[in-house]
Amino acid sequence: MGGERVGRVGRGRGSSVRTVAYAAGGIVLLAGCASMPDSGDLRGVESTPRQEAQVRVFAMPPSEDATPTQIVQGFLEALTSDDADYRTARQYLTREASQTWRPEQSTTVLSNGPGAQADRPFREDTGALSYTLTGTKVATVDAEQSYAPASGAYNKVVHLAKDEKNGQWRIDAVPQGVVMGKSDFQRNYMSVNKYYFASNNAETAATDLPTAVADPVYVRRHVDPTTRMVRSLLDGPTSWLDPVVRSSFPTGTALRRGAGPLTPDDRGRLTVPLNDSAADVGTGRCEEMAAQLLFTLRGFSPAVEEVELRAGRGQLCLLAREAAEVVAIPRGELNQPDYLYFVDEKRRLVRIAAGSSDTDPDPVPGALGEGEKALRSVAVARDERTAAGVALDGRSLFVASLVSGSSLGEPVLRSTGKTEEDRLTTPSWDAQGGLWVADRDPGNPGLYLLEEGAGEPLEVRTPGLDGRVRAVRVAADGVRIALVVEKGDRRSLLVGRIERSGPGTGTGERPAVTVLELRETTPELEQVTAMSWAGDSRLVVVGREHGGVEQMKYVEVDGSTPDVPPPAALTGVKAVTASEDELAPLVAYSVDGIVRLPSGAQWQKVTEGTAPVYPG
Repeated sequence: MGGERVGRVGRGRGSSVRTVAYAAGGIVLLAGCASMPDSGDLRGVESTPRQEAQVRVFAMPPSEDATPTQIVQGFLEALTSDDADYRTARQYLTREASQTWRPEQSTTVLSNGPGAQADRPFREDTGALSYTLTGTKVATVDAEQSYAPASGAYNKVVHLAKDEKNGQWRIDAVPQGVVMGKSDFQRNYMSVNKYYFASNNAETAATDLPTAVADPVYVRRHVDPTTRMVRSLLDGPTSWLDPVVRSSFPTGTALRRGAGPLTPDDRGRLTVPLNDSAADVGTGRCEEMAAQLLFTLRGFSPAVEEVELRAGRGQLCLLAREAAEVVAIPRGELNQPDYLYFVDEKRRLVRIAAGSSDTDPDPVPGALGEGEKALRSVAVARDERTAAGVALDGRSLFVASLVSGSSLGEPVLRSTGKTEEDRLTTPSWDAQGGLWVADRDPGNPGLYLLEEGAGEPLEVRTPGLDGRVRAVRVAADGVRIALVVEKGDRRSLLVGRIERSGPGTGTGERPAVTVLELRETTPELEQVTAMSWAGDSRLVVVGREHGGVEQMKYVEVDGSTPDVPPPAALTGVKAVTASEDELAPLVAYSVDGIVRLPSGAQWQKVTEGTAPVYPG
């Protein structure tokens, strides 16, 4: 490392060398098993404290005549380093164990760093020893780099053997994958969205462009993340999302053999050399491929201004970042909202300009703004031309155009629940102009879709749903849905995949619509009281833990916590809404009325009213 000063510290009995390099980009730590005791059990502590983003940690190889305890601890520390392919960690293994160990198979995240307990006291005359690694699981990241919350005890055994020729201890049996504490995981890994295109609704009501869908994965933060994300994108979507998305990259497309680390040049151009599987794509398809890359890379590599795809010796296409939004709808966004909508004290649907400092609302044009029917909750279509409203008693759902003179007509759906809480939920519009709503009637619960907001309600299949739907929100991409589900005294936030099958539009026959593989995203919350989509793969959630106080937080669809500040505290929240447009402020209905949270500020009261919503 040119231009660096390297100093050695910590050499001595029972410790290996920890090297600290001072570089222009920050301090680079080379982690070893400093101050390691010669014997005794290893305790569950973080192997390295969480560092700032510019700090990189490299591991030290095993010291000469290291004890079994030092070998185990050195190996665990090496798992948290920034070594590519875990080269140093492999030095703690026998050759045979290194050949069969697959660190990329999984990452297990523990609440604290793994502890290790020897199966018996260490004696120099023994030639083998086992340690049990222990901890409490928080999450796992699988071979597809997909995150999932986890719980329960972690217990895995590592076995060590002493080489008869050189007398050195090494690990000869090791669990597949890697394990580390939560703090090390947050320092080592980052969540990044890769993007594919919705396949079960090839085009939306507003445009014939494909809609981009975010697929969140975790990659190592300091180990060539750009190249790794490109490879991950080419490998295809995660299994959970795969049934409802497509990739424009031809099957078998990969980086050309021998392609080095991918970095943009000084003009911001990233050149991506592909193998021959992509050699024959046309310009239109190639630009879709480039758009997928640009949407993916701009989440963590803002230096990339354009992507050049090459195969063989020729250029396939060149696409700039701005042009990508002409090729496809970026990140599920159909458009930025024009207005924020809510129900005023006269139970009418009113609106104010989104992001405006004006707090004087105007009734929307048409029947819903005229007060013809007192409203309890509302939803506005993403094109802001149509709205739906649930009557004050929760029994009836109405749909009307947002134009002067529009009539209300008959309800498009009715509930027979005995109480207001057992009737219709707040509705939600999808990207195709479909209207979703749940009936909470205990005697006849159901999730319904009204295609284009009209016609006979289609009952949505929900196999595996264990409980009653209390709230519904459909993502802007139209292929994911968030549900608050009640079972007993618990209300949980679940995210499912929307699959459509059958003839569909233009055939006269109705498609079958199913919500599959519902997964819990906030297992720590016992009572979820409000939620809204707040980005490509992010939701804002209001709820409380068992015996805890109410809190508002952001959560990713995979159940991980994003590395962003949580919203400022707010009490008595009854509803919350956010927009896919990151510039639009978070808005809530609380004991203070309608309030909003501008970027970098505190909550500010807007006006009196209830049920705030952005389009969607």
